[in-house]
Amino acid sequence: MKKRILIPTDFSRNAWNAIKYAMELYKREPAEFFLLHTYYLSGYSKENLLSPEPTEEALQKVREASEKNMEKLKVQMAFYEENDSHSFHYLSEFGSFFDVMKKTVEKQDIELVIMGTQGETDNKTVILGSNAVNAMEKIRNCPVLAIPSNVLFKDPNEIVFPTSFRTHYKERELATLVDISRCTNSPIRILHIQNNKGLTKAQQENKVLLEKILEAASFTHHTLYDVDINDGVRCFVQSRQSEMIAIVNKKHNFFGSVFSNPMVKELGKHANVPLLAMHDLRN
Repeated sequence: MKKRILIPTDFSRNAWNAIKYAMELYKREPAEFFLLHTYYLSGYSKENLLSPEPTEEALQKVREASEKNMEKLKVQMAFYEENDSHSFHYLSEFGSFFDVMKKTVEKQDIELVIMGTQGETDNKTVILGSNAVNAMEKIRNCPVLAIPSNVLFKDPNEIVFPTSFRTHYKERELATLVDISRCTNSPIRILHIQNNKGLTKAQQENKVLLEKILEAASFTHHTLYDVDINDGVRCFVQSRQSEMIAIVNKKHNFFGSVFSNPMVKELGKHANVPLLAMHDLRN
């Protein structure tokens, strides 16, 4: 069965890089790619009753611009659509970026979103752009893989997976991590930041459960002691030149909610590697 992957595009160079990365990442696997462009009218809001309804003429203008750019992308893609196990769908939709993305994820039964970390308007000094951070927080029913604009695809040398062992994971939550590790032959480095003398009984049990979930992939354990979590992850990744980071956005774990503190922004600023955000399916 083909993996169903959504790639949002604003037709920027960074979005094109994410498309190429996605095709390379799954080059050995059957995959169905949905390339989505959302277009909107500034100032228009369905929620705001005082916001004037857009005229048909204004709508037509933004629709035509989107469709014209999508046709150009199709021409560009014609040079790359060489993998017989890949198929492509091109979607131009009116609406706000996240509303359309959420609907598309549900309607098309999407299993993974892959996107560039900077859009056309994002600050070039910020590696992890606002759309990527917001997608990781708002798209809750499937994982999001964010690709920095300067990263060209190669099979990752390893995938760093930080964990506290304080919560038990479910197989479905980590399925994409196992999938990427397996199809790229990239080992998972389980990184634990330890600030006390040893693991509790509950942490030991969670560790055993995690090992069982990851047994289809290759993995090793690593521990750092008495360091700040953000600093520990960043230093580990930098010192080993790791080429991907995977995290689970769980409530009530040692990240808090990852996105209510600087964890992702810190990684985005310093790690400069693809970042896979998976979700606690109980939230």
